Amino acid sequence: MSSKLVIGISSRALFDLSDSHHIFENEGIEAYREYQIQNENEVLEPGDAFNLVTKILKINDFYKFNDRIEVILLSRNTADTGLRVFNSIEAHNLNITRAVFCGGESPYKYVKAFGVDLFLSSSKDDVKMAIENNVPSARIISTKASKKMKGDNILKIAFDGDSVIFSDESEKVFEEEGLRAFLDNERKKKSMLKAGPFKSFLVELNKLQSELDSETSPIRTALVTARSAPSHKRVIKTLRKWGVRIDESLFLGGMNKTEFLQSFEADIFFDDQQKNINDASAKVTAAHVPFGIKNKN
Repeated sequence: MSSKLVIGISSRALFDLSDSHHIFENEGIEAYREYQIQNENEVLEPGDAFNLVTKILKINDFYKFNDRIEVILLSRNTADTGLRVFNSIEAHNLNITRAVFCGGESPYKYVKAFGVDLFLSSSKDDVKMAIENNVPSARIISTKASKKMKGDNILKIAFDGDSVIFSDESEKVFEEEGLRAFLDNERKKKSMLKAGPFKSFLVELNKLQSELDSETSPIRTALVTARSAPSHKRVIKTLRKWGVRIDESLFLGGMNKTEFLQSFEADIFFDDQQKNINDASAKVTAAHVPFGIKNKN
């Protein structure tokens, strides 16, 4: 049996906690606690990552004897205030049984202990700390897109290239020396691109895909990058060297990614640039990866 793919998710990414979070920010922890206890039997509405989690857990239906994927709740709530979250998990029939409630502290310190392959949170600080500890992690951005489940159960994940799947080495050249220097660098470089923070997660997704029937696979991946010819060559050769297959590769040459992500019907899109994430969040669920030269400040 293959090892489990483990996803860690915060309660605010999984459910819509905007009302209670507003109370927390404006009235403090005690008012928040009272509100959650008074409403603990009120089922929370889906949050920005709810559909993603639902589809991820659905993949376990392809495995007869054991769950291949586990989702773990990693929350800043206390167990007391977190009861509403667990009641909502039960009401929505989500197979989530493990949880950490950290009573206001950051739960990122537990991602290693659980062997988390991907950590999704609405907390910028928690995500940054997880990234610094070499755990693929991204901050879910509040989306304007519909939270209704799309018609099929295929999990569609889109990734940016530089500073997400790959390191920011090429992006540094572009940022510091401009487009011409970037293209010259890509032509001259014979070495493969270095791994970025999401390489390991992409590899784990690829393992899942290889275990499942390719004709009925419930997972589809896409690389959506601003790169164009001839800078696409190192990307293709690097993925080939890693033994990683990506289903769709879009080399957009600087075009806005949003409409392409909508056409792909991405359940989530990972990018290191805040502007790209803000644009994409109008149409799809998007998550910011705080890594690389674009996120130094």
